[in-house]
Amino acid sequence: MTESQGKHARHEVEGEGPLARIALRFTAFTEKWLPDAFGFVLVGTFVVLLFGLVTGEPLLKRPDDPAATHGYGLVDAWGLGFWSLITFTLQMAMIIIGGYAVATSGPVARLITRLARIPKTPRGAVAFVAAVAMLASYLNWAFSLIFAAILAREVARNVPKADYRALGAMAFLGLGTVWAQGLSGSAALQVASPSSSPAPVQEVIRAAGHASGVIPLSDTIFTWQAIVATIFVYAVGVTMAWFTAPGADNAKTAEHLGIELKPLIGRGSAYNGQRVEGETRRPGDWLEHSPLFSLLVVLLGAVYLVRYFDGKSFFNALDLNTVNLILFLLAMLLHWRPWRMARAVRDGAPAAAGVLLQFPLYGGIFGMIAYTGISARLAGWLVQASTQFFFPPLVAIYSCILGVFVPSGGSKWVIEAPYVLEAANQLKVDAGWMVVVYDLGEASANLLQPFWMLPTLAILGLKARDIMGYTFTLFLACFPAALLAVTLLAPHVTG
Repeated sequence: MTESQGKHARHEVEGEGPLARIALRFTAFTEKWLPDAFGFVLVGTFVVLLFGLVTGEPLLKRPDDPAATHGYGLVDAWGLGFWSLITFTLQMAMIIIGGYAVATSGPVARLITRLARIPKTPRGAVAFVAAVAMLASYLNWAFSLIFAAILAREVARNVPKADYRALGAMAFLGLGTVWAQGLSGSAALQVASPSSSPAPVQEVIRAAGHASGVIPLSDTIFTWQAIVATIFVYAVGVTMAWFTAPGADNAKTAEHLGIELKPLIGRGSAYNGQRVEGETRRPGDWLEHSPLFSLLVVLLGAVYLVRYFDGKSFFNALDLNTVNLILFLLAMLLHWRPWRMARAVRDGAPAAAGVLLQFPLYGGIFGMIAYTGISARLAGWLVQASTQFFFPPLVAIYSCILGVFVPSGGSKWVIEAPYVLEAANQLKVDAGWMVVVYDLGEASANLLQPFWMLPTLAILGLKARDIMGYTFTLFLACFPAALLAVTLLAPHVTG
């Protein structure tokens, strides 16, 4: 850092309020000390392995060994769990790619352009992006990462004096607040789907009184208590966005950061596909340029979905597979022509690279916890450390801390679920409510680590250090709001 930059940074810290100063100092710390997302899971693997050894788990025992009283040893449990999330891994990759394909379609781009004209002031622009981003994440978290980032860019074009870093942070806010309580919440969809929920988790759910081994969405995110908690956190998030946004005099705009904001629609846009001028087509290119077969596939899928939901409650029948199918069909329809859909999937695939690389290692961590005595031991500790009243906020805090090291709501859920639900059973806390508690707690961790920020940052042209000061400031209000909600509403939940 040059001397002039250092003076500017000191002036910025001194000229802001207390929350902004804390946020800037926290960002400086994370820049220097935090590893990248892959480093977290590598370290986490050996932290769990060492924890198992310290607490008495055998390293190389098998279940048929008389000396092994808690199933597998740590090494075999890791290997058994390594591919246990393979179905879920593909589902998560598809939900990211499908969300990207929908968000970058022409009709959605035109919607974003209209929405971006609504805010008129720098502070209003930041609060508006926060409100829309959280609403979009409630509908689909992967869609919101792309949709809100593109919206933030377009808002910055229309309100050039808005702080571009704050807009970037608010575009990500849904992933740090309400996404897991929405229609694509990983934990809720997992426990509602036998194909996505590992057998040990289903066994604990059966012990909680759900004979099918699954918990429908009507008992998790669509209870009135969960909806009230979500609305409360949403309101706190929008309010914080308004008060943390700097005014025009102190804003660092896209121009200040050297970021060129291209138009969203029309010539020069990176998201609204245009045919190259002078391009010639072969007769064989007709298939990929005609919407005929796209429409036929959409029709085929629509008929299947009607038959699938026939006689069922929509929310009870909704799971990861149906969410992905709906996203796929919607993207096909919105892109209209097959070549546009193919390009959108190709462009969106890199955003799923982290999932493909890291989820098998999360599966290994899950195996070491679920297939050894670690799960029962952690459940016992949680029961001893808590009461029925304090168990929900304790789990929310624990889930948030673990979320910093395991930045995935779905894979972390299968790590936590066996012992958290077992402890809930012992304390007679409703299993469905514990899914809600987990959702609100673990979502807050996304405001503290950069893993899921990557797709948003790539579109905005920012780095994690540019926005993490703001996300940490938001964490200071949103996480306590979540704790308050799960504590006060828990007594009104009946198992």
